[in-house]
Amino acid sequence: MNGFESTEWLHKVYSSRNIKELEERYDAWAEDYEQDVCSFGYKSPSVITGLVAHYVESQKGRILDAGAGTGILGEKLASCGYDNLIGIDLSRAMLDVAEKKDVYKDLHQMVLGERLDFSDNYFSAVVSMGVFTENHAPPESFDELIRITKPGGHIVFSVRSDTGLNRSYQEKQDALMNEGKWEIVEETKAFQCLPEAKPEVLNQVFVYRVS
Repeated sequence: MNGFESTEWLHKVYSSRNIKELEERYDAWAEDYEQDVCSFGYKSPSVITGLVAHYVESQKGRILDAGAGTGILGEKLASCGYDNLIGIDLSRAMLDVAEKKDVYKDLHQMVLGERLDFSDNYFSAVVSMGVFTENHAPPESFDELIRITKPGGHIVFSVRSDTGLNRSYQEKQDALMNEGKWEIVEETKAFQCLPEAKPEVLNQVFVYRVS
């Protein structure tokens, strides 16, 4: 796939009108997705992996990769010794690619923003990359991520910060902190997450500890 076609896929997923259309577009992109985004100089996987390695001490604890896609982040975490990974994504085709990497204990098709099929306090930590962005997971997703994370566990996630939509995420993040649901541990400065293709797209990564 040439560079123009690759960046067109970014436009398509960011402009999806509903969850069904988003799922269909990721299904169609699945085979080329990883090659494309890595060619864009995708920085978020390394940033998140570094923060997980710093804050998530137990490499044996159960970790959810929420929005696992083709397993880019899971593969990096596995290389650091995190071997109890479970992944979810709305796209079955993306999960099929992730499954071939053999780094996840289980993979499930689920949608962020809906109730997740896990019990309370099920995970030691949650990671999420690239889903808190345009026309993807809504701010209400944070409630479920907190519910399924053990008290004292960490939630590490990226948020797109170059558009006005990040305000709705920040408002929800702050509300949950005011309610005593979690506390902020670290947040990065905004950085270019796709510098080779979309330098205007900025991400921040946040680390919260569940109360």
